[in-house]
Amino acid sequence: MPTPTADAVICGAGIAGIAAAYHLTRSGMRNVVLIEAGEPLSLTSDKSTECYRNFWPGPGNGMVRLMNRSLDQLEALAEATGNAFHLNRRGYLYCTSDPVRLEMLRRAAEESSALGAGPLRIHPGSPPAYSSDVAGAPADGFDLLTDPSHLRSHFPALSTGLVGALHVRRAGWFSAQQLGRLLLDRAREAGVRLVHGEVQAVETRGSRVQAVRIASDSGALELSTPVFVNAAGPFVKQVAHMLGADLPVVSEVHAKASFRDVVGAVPRQAPLLILSDPQTLDWSDEERVALHQAGDDQLLGEMPSGVHARPEGPADSPILLALWPYHTPACEPSFPLSFEPAYPEVVLRGLSTLLPGVRVYLERMPRPFVDGGYYTRTRENRPLIGPLGPPGSFVIGALSGFGLMAALGAGELLCAHVTGGSLPGHARWFLPSRYDDPAYRSLLDSWEATGQL
Repeated sequence: MPTPTADAVICGAGIAGIAAAYHLTRSGMRNVVLIEAGEPLSLTSDKSTECYRNFWPGPGNGMVRLMNRSLDQLEALAEATGNAFHLNRRGYLYCTSDPVRLEMLRRAAEESSALGAGPLRIHPGSPPAYSSDVAGAPADGFDLLTDPSHLRSHFPALSTGLVGALHVRRAGWFSAQQLGRLLLDRAREAGVRLVHGEVQAVETRGSRVQAVRIASDSGALELSTPVFVNAAGPFVKQVAHMLGADLPVVSEVHAKASFRDVVGAVPRQAPLLILSDPQTLDWSDEERVALHQAGDDQLLGEMPSGVHARPEGPADSPILLALWPYHTPACEPSFPLSFEPAYPEVVLRGLSTLLPGVRVYLERMPRPFVDGGYYTRTRENRPLIGPLGPPGSFVIGALSGFGLMAALGAGELLCAHVTGGSLPGHARWFLPSRYDDPAYRSLLDSWEATGQL
């Protein structure tokens, strides 16, 4: 019996693998096989905040260009499908009570603007040019609000202690499952096959990829193929070892908590609200003693910036999503995940600094739902897209917390590598081989801004 063949085999049916398969079929490749041990999109892709932005300060223009290209496709797909995945453009609102940090936000916006993210508009008062609504608002760029009364006139739920905010305009959120299923359905209509199983080995002949061995639900399977794509999400490093490659990535657990906001502390039309300031939580003496005895001293000192929240669901939904990556040490990925029992309360306490209305829930904690996934990332928080290991092998990974927003652009770029298509100028920023470049390694030493929440 002849060995079954595939034009390409993709390990992982998360959003990265699905986007890669989608673009490969659009390029004319039909016999593509997706290998997934579980259900598509269920490992980490559906555990995110489901948000997007083109605000990416940092060296080079690679990330802004990749994201702009991805968002171009996302918006076009939303228009073509009647917005099947509920894309909105409410923006990100980065808030601060520190004039120095407000100036840092201004500089970061200027940097991203120079890289192609759109113009920076500064509003020292209340000119009619600024609107907090999507309707009639700019489609890209940034609005810097430097007058506290102006800020609160548009966002009255925010703390009175804030001095200003940066409103990122080409930003918002959408449904991860709906987008992923749409891309997967279109890929399967074009010939992609989904095989439930695990990749056991990638075989080579004459140093090139020749076949992939799989432990599938129906038994051992070998597929003859000239192309293997590592899109294994949090397991991208382990799969790379099959190719004799070592990827410079780490994984971090990032959790999110959802609550019923029955008092309406956060307006249903709010953007993603982010506190850019570090803070120290206001614990009682008894609570401080209990936390110390429990070994949670990290919660007693200064906590990092980045607590954020957004409304979830339709206008009549009471659900509020809240997140705060205050403790994200590197770890080996394993499932199922476990989360700190105190996480929901800690997040609400941090969020109350930005949104005083949520303090009511500290008296009687609502029942939260907590889930999350892994951010698998490089040191500088930029993805790995391109050739990896022996000829015929590729990687699309280290998509950290931006996999959904970058998926279409990343999948398109991966497809260009696989098919020998024309590569855009930003492709070099994401090559796994970039770490072999002394100039890039030197740049890493001065790299500060990563765009990571």
